[in-house]
Amino acid sequence: TMTTMIEGVQVVPLRRIPDERGTVMHMLKRGDPHFKEFGEIYFSTIYRGVVKGWHRHERMALNYACVHGRIKLVLFDDRPASTTRGQLQEVFLGPDSYSLVVIPENVWNGFKGMASESIVANCSTLAHDPVAAGTHRMDPFENDLIPYDWAVRNE
Repeated sequence: TMTTMIEGVQVVPLRRIPDERGTVMHMLKRGDPHFKEFGEIYFSTIYRGVVKGWHRHERMALNYACVHGRIKLVLFDDRPASTTRGQLQEVFLGPDSYSLVVIPENVWNGFKGMASESIVANCSTLAHDPVAAGTHRMDPFENDLIPYDWAVRNE
């Protein structure tokens, strides 16, 4: 498994507070040290086996949490000045490993659904606008940049 931590990426464990009525799942507070700025919160659903990615944003950071199901989030750093340039990082997210992943500007990211349906929350630092964010997209399977195989590894 890949345990590399890409420079600037943070994986922050989040609190789940269950009781007989249900569960409160924390995500992000204004006072958190890793909170930068509020742009927009949206939810993305993904089905099992589907890959959403690759994409990166020149001027927008992302804050991902998976509140339902399970995903494999994969990050790739090709920032010229980064100490972790060329590194991949995998993070498995879901209610059973409930964390927030802070993805800085210019880090490629994508995720794969691992449950019948998963729900990913994103609190981005800009409202959705691909031009303002400087969004770049790349095919998750056919590209010459990111050396990653999305297939399940049965090791």
